[in-house]
Amino acid sequence: MRVAVAQIEAVKGNIEKNVETHLKWIKQAIRIEADMVVFPELSLTGYERELAGELATNPDDKRLDEMQRLSDENGITIGVGLPTRKSDNVFISMIIFQPHTDRITYSKQYLYPPEEPFFTAAKNPMVLNLETEVVSPAICYEASNDAHWEYASQNNATIYIASVLSSVAGIEAEIKKLSGMAKTKNMVTLMSNYVGSSGGYECAGRSSVWNEKGELMGQLDEKTEGLLLFDTETKEIKTVIEGEA
Repeated sequence: MRVAVAQIEAVKGNIEKNVETHLKWIKQAIRIEADMVVFPELSLTGYERELAGELATNPDDKRLDEMQRLSDENGITIGVGLPTRKSDNVFISMIIFQPHTDRITYSKQYLYPPEEPFFTAAKNPMVLNLETEVVSPAICYEASNDAHWEYASQNNATIYIASVLSSVAGIEAEIKKLSGMAKTKNMVTLMSNYVGSSGGYECAGRSSVWNEKGELMGQLDEKTEGLLLFDTETKEIKTVIEGEA
């Protein structure tokens, strides 16, 4: 399976503009024959906690229809970040598009404490059975919770994909945690992070992939938008960065 993570800079609160960025990189993922591509936490709005209530929508939002079309026509699974609403509850969600099937909403179960005034913790543990692999989606702080990894392990996940906002101050701890858990749980592990600034944080980039031994197989830089792809069979790494796209 060929799995990619996207590294982007978001426009604060502008879903329409961020959709354009997503479509650009989804098309690049299709070009390099990715079977799946995942974007950072809340990628369609930026990590804007204070704006999430007014921006929250649902997985059937018409602004997302072009992503579904690309999934249908190219056989690619796509994971994007979006605040979603159910009744009075707002969730940090990943909308997952798969070819010719209903969209899946995976919502963050373990909230970072500063998120608690703005969001509700979900109760929807999930792994995805895709081709030859079992994929565990994770949203940022979840990857720091051993229980989230344990659920993935118990459900035979072979790939763990963390969709994050990791700041310059926090990136070293994030990398240490993910590489260590990749080795401990014997899972290929990927991280999709922002560049630029979002939610008051200076984002660190360095989107990465580690093999099941916790060895770093590939990493993007600190400032450039791009894609990082890993082939789980051949162990091939491929990158596409802004300017080459």
